[in-house]
Amino acid sequence: MNKSKRWSIIVGSIGAIVIVGLVGWSLMQNKQADNTNQASTERQSSEQSSKRQTESKDKLNQEPLPQLSEAVTADEAVVKLQTTVGDIDIKLFPKYAPLAVENFITHAQEGYYNNTSFHRVLKDFMIQGGDPKSAEDPNADDLGAGGKSIWASGTHQNHKIDSGNGFKNEISYSLYNLRGALSMANAGPDTNGSQFFINQNGQDMTSELDTDSYPDQIVEAYKKGGNPNLDGNYTVFGQVTAGMEVVDQIANADATTNQSGENSKPKDPVKIKGIQVVQTAANVQ
Repeated sequence: MNKSKRWSIIVGSIGAIVIVGLVGWSLMQNKQADNTNQASTERQSSEQSSKRQTESKDKLNQEPLPQLSEAVTADEAVVKLQTTVGDIDIKLFPKYAPLAVENFITHAQEGYYNNTSFHRVLKDFMIQGGDPKSAEDPNADDLGAGGKSIWASGTHQNHKIDSGNGFKNEISYSLYNLRGALSMANAGPDTNGSQFFINQNGQDMTSELDTDSYPDQIVEAYKKGGNPNLDGNYTVFGQVTAGMEVVDQIANADATTNQSGENSKPKDPVKIKGIQVVQTAANVQ
């Protein structure tokens, strides 16, 4: 990854985001302007993004780390994300991110994601989808602004969970933005809607870690890639167990410049044909 660039993943209905460049090695800032909702992504410094420093290293090393196992337990769910270039199998973690998982599964079961596209792709970073506007026009200029949670309106409406700006972040000491992690996109804290991203970067990221703030096994896992500077700001709720070659293919596709000036708009967008719920989780306490 080019270390001179950092990005932030943000979507939603509360403001516009513009990408700002790297100042020095780790200083990054978000700038939001009214009346637009173009998604952008910022790699933040560990100082800004870490919400994990309240736990001791010994305690961190005792945390369960379900992403590191391909086995599926009874308290996990499984989905098959079916795209026009192949399938991606993902296990979900309702024990640690119950709202994000319920939102994703319900949208999947109700066909909300059918025929949507991965509207934003960044090689050596991530692929982003979940905007329902992309089902109507996968090449629309304003993709990245659409999508709501299941609680915002309709049959599942619950304004205690989502009053209109999105539902809350669910940050866990057990889940990280490793390569293959499925995470919620947002427009700032507690603005989760329908959009999501899969971390694709495959380069060793351990040089960017404050190793005292991470379990030893997660430090080791980041040797295989991921985006640790997103940890603490984005809800991780799943992990790819098969089909990372499909994720890589989507991320490596030719892209052009979007409205924000970011070279991330795919010339030939890959579509999500549907998301099959293979397994729902047992009751999680």
